[in-house]
Amino acid sequence: MEQLSILVDYSNRTLELTLFQDYCPNGLQVAGRENVNTLITGVTASEKFLDAAIEAGADAVLVHHGYFWKGESGALIGMKYERIKRLIKHDIALLAYHLPLDCHQEFGNNAQLAKRFDLKVTAQHTAGGVPGLLWQGELVSPQAADDFAHSLSDNLQRPCLAVGRKDHLIRTVAWCSGGGQRFLNDAAALGVDAYISGEISEQTTHEAHEQGLLYIAAGHHATERYGVQAFGEHLASKFDIKHHHIDIDNPA
Repeated sequence: MEQLSILVDYSNRTLELTLFQDYCPNGLQVAGRENVNTLITGVTASEKFLDAAIEAGADAVLVHHGYFWKGESGALIGMKYERIKRLIKHDIALLAYHLPLDCHQEFGNNAQLAKRFDLKVTAQHTAGGVPGLLWQGELVSPQAADDFAHSLSDNLQRPCLAVGRKDHLIRTVAWCSGGGQRFLNDAAALGVDAYISGEISEQTTHEAHEQGLLYIAAGHHATERYGVQAFGEHLASKFDIKHHHIDIDNPA
């Protein structure tokens, strides 16, 4: 068992919150009980995830997508009320880390994707004004475009959508988890053969063809499953707490 305040302070320092200007507050978003024995991690603090966390005996939950995003209404009504009511009723704390958990060099989503895809990281770049958000690396062995896309699908256990140039070997890759399709032109400027992110927009297909690179949309949820899980495992090794990861399937 560990004090919530100690877990929050350690997480904030480890994930270097002060380096980021984010779209939401990072760290403790909803207070809960003073002591934590069971920590549950997940991608998004949805109603289904919270119900599963309650069933698993959570004292605190730690997610990548929490609440209070810029531009949304601050009123606690409807869906937001139902979610937060569950936390307060069961005295469960909510910790959320967005950009800090994309960029971290060990526990971040992009770092974890590099491990899963067996990519040698060669650089991290600023994208959208966020330092270290766009990653660059190399494959151990070059692969045909279709083979590379299929290997990602097998690895993530979901179908990935590949568009753009497919008639060349993939040697160098850039990637940004989640909604990073808007950085495709930044990736192209690096001279890489392929760019991986989570989502695809209407213009992404045209940009990939015209920039002459392969673009793979591997799923927003799928590309952001592993950072929060790795960090939860780290916290359990560092403190006297139990950790369980709950993955609520999401095809998007």
